[in-house]
Amino acid sequence: MPPVLVDTHAHLDDPRFDADRAAVLARARAAGVEQVLCIATTAATSQRCVELAQTHPTLWATVGIQPNHVAEVAVGDWDEVVRLASAPRVVALGETGLDRHWDFTPFPAQEDYFVRHLELGRERGIPVVIHSRKAGPDVVRVLRREWATAAGTGVMHSFTEDEATLAACLELGLYISFAGMLTYKKSEELRLLARSVPLERLLVETDSPYLVPDPSRGRQKRNEPAETIHTAACLAAVQGITLEELAQVTTANARRLFGLPSEFTA
Repeated sequence: MPPVLVDTHAHLDDPRFDADRAAVLARARAAGVEQVLCIATTAATSQRCVELAQTHPTLWATVGIQPNHVAEVAVGDWDEVVRLASAPRVVALGETGLDRHWDFTPFPAQEDYFVRHLELGRERGIPVVIHSRKAGPDVVRVLRREWATAAGTGVMHSFTEDEATLAACLELGLYISFAGMLTYKKSEELRLLARSVPLERLLVETDSPYLVPDPSRGRQKRNEPAETIHTAACLAAVQGITLEELAQVTTANARRLFGLPSEFTA
């Protein structure tokens, strides 16, 4: 039996899964991935993630607007996110955060919506899923300001920022999640950072359909939750523990952070 894992970040609402989503989830379960978070990026995908989570017993949903999509927001979109935050099987807000790699959304607008998610997360008592690309110092600045008097909780997803950002995020109480990029040959510096993350703060994810991990990279174009095991195996080696130990820790962390049940029931 494979070790039990939780894929804490997958975009299973993506149309690339429309033809075989049930088979994708069956392969995930066969690979030991018992629970998957379906991550939203817009008001429309928030609704779709909620619908999928209510249809598939292995899925749980987030709702939110990703920073690169903030420029597309229409009247009523944020109200829809707020409404959906109370829907069954919604366990987090996001993905939200900041992005200086792409220039799709003016930075002040990104920051405005990041703060909205943080405030709503505190209000509802649920975690936030944070996207940060070349924006680590800005993310830390906003978090320190917003959580100064009323701490929130959440995860830095697919972590690729620097050592200073990692230290600040751990100080703030965030969990740190790693995706397939951790397995790439060029990612030695990222693996060195991953080695320093306390076990009780680690999570694993795929960011499906993106970031196919080694050794599947090059053999397939679409990532899927079953591939979580490759990132988990790499992270276990980096931490100097067995895959089984890593799976036990990260699964317990995911269930604690997102309030997931401790056992899968169909």
